[in-house]
Amino acid sequence: MPIRISGLNSGLDTESIISALVSSYNYKTQKYEKAQTKLSWKQDAWKELNTKIYSLYNNVGNLRLNSSYKLKTATVSDATKVSVTAGANSINGSYSVQVTKLAKSGYMTGEELGNEAKASSTLKDLGYTGEKGEISLVVSGETKKISVSADTTIQDVVNQLKEAGVNASFDAKNKRIFVSAKAAGEANDFELVGADAAGTAILNRLGLTEEAGATRVEGSNAEIYVNGAKYTNDTNTFSINNMTFTASAITGEDYDPTEARAVNVIVNTDTQAIYDKVKDFLSQYNSIINEMTSLYNAESAKGYEPLTSDEKDAMSETEVEKWEAKIKASILRRDDTLSSIISTMTSAMSKSVNVNGENLHLSDFGIQTLGFLNAPKNEHNAYHIDGDEDDANTSGKTDKLMAAIAEDPDKVIDFMMGLSKNLYEAVDKKMKSTTLSSSYTIYNDKEMASEYSDYTSLITKWQDRLTQQEEYYYKKFAAMETALSKLNSQTSSLSGLFGGM
Repeated sequence: MPIRISGLNSGLDTESIISALVSSYNYKTQKYEKAQTKLSWKQDAWKELNTKIYSLYNNVGNLRLNSSYKLKTATVSDATKVSVTAGANSINGSYSVQVTKLAKSGYMTGEELGNEAKASSTLKDLGYTGEKGEISLVVSGETKKISVSADTTIQDVVNQLKEAGVNASFDAKNKRIFVSAKAAGEANDFELVGADAAGTAILNRLGLTEEAGATRVEGSNAEIYVNGAKYTNDTNTFSINNMTFTASAITGEDYDPTEARAVNVIVNTDTQAIYDKVKDFLSQYNSIINEMTSLYNAESAKGYEPLTSDEKDAMSETEVEKWEAKIKASILRRDDTLSSIISTMTSAMSKSVNVNGENLHLSDFGIQTLGFLNAPKNEHNAYHIDGDEDDANTSGKTDKLMAAIAEDPDKVIDFMMGLSKNLYEAVDKKMKSTTLSSSYTIYNDKEMASEYSDYTSLITKWQDRLTQQEEYYYKKFAAMETALSKLNSQTSSLSGLFGGM
């Protein structure tokens, strides 16, 4: 910004005069700057609200599907032996389970190698002086060869075993090598043998053969009986008829036809989970509809406009925050788009759903609004469940929803699927892409972005005009000051001339 020195000859406050002369241009600039700021706040408010509505939209999209409600619970008589998880499509009923074998991993505990053995000890240190040999490791039917010589260390052998596909370690305290399969079951077991005579001799020296005192546990499969049918698996977890059985202890070494030792399992529809699913949906819906209602009915901020830099400088930070908060709180007051989405959602929720020829509403399940007269401020669109212990407004009423789920869960599920479909399709229409809005957006984000850009152009235009007018007047006043300076100089000269006569 150029430094201007003016008014020296005229004595005029040219800064104030020029500021007054260009005030109309400054007013226009500030007018569009304030409008752009308010638009920016409005965009932010809509973005935040759109995110919440989109989240509800996705959740409702899932609630249209039957799989969202097929919630089952499994009760087990002895969970120390078997645990059961019932899948969505599991069949209600009783099941008897017997565990006769648990899956085991193949395991080998090597013979003690002597007090002097350590990870860095070579085969020579262990007493092997023969030629180089090969060890064959067979894992899941695949054979891998390991080369070992008198100079190979215990740790080298351990590392090669691990690279070949088994777990291996050397216990320096107990002086033993341990080898185990990476997974349980017969198919995942391993076999460790000498590929040649030298290899066999080396395994003996390492204590990794039963002839040398190693202890071997063979890998084995788990075996269970469900309602008399036998199942085997290489792990202790079985997936049977949309249920997951996990065995943790045997009920007996052999199958007992009398089923005296059987663990009893009862699978039922999880009525509480279905209830919670409905309640969680309504909680999310209520949160959003209450917020939108509050935004629409916000108090007026008439007379409040975004502050200029000079206005902010004249106020404290707290005063500025309160001022701006007042405007932001009312930014969507009486907004037509907001009114439309509120109407769309409340209409969809109040529509009937036909279930097996019967037209049902939320009220048929003890779910309804409190109405304008009884509901707290801006919460008249929210739904409450009769008998909900967490809701002070309706906790004392009869719980019709839970009773309906217990009596006929499919009826409640079909209704919720239909209700969700109504709401999903209604919101989906609002979120369609148009020339004014993007996909999955309920407000005119494209239009607002264009409007924001227009404000930027207008602000730049009026800022340029303001600068041009200021320059124009400064030049005029500068010319006047120059003329006055010359006049004063001439007057002084004349005074000097006549004064000398």
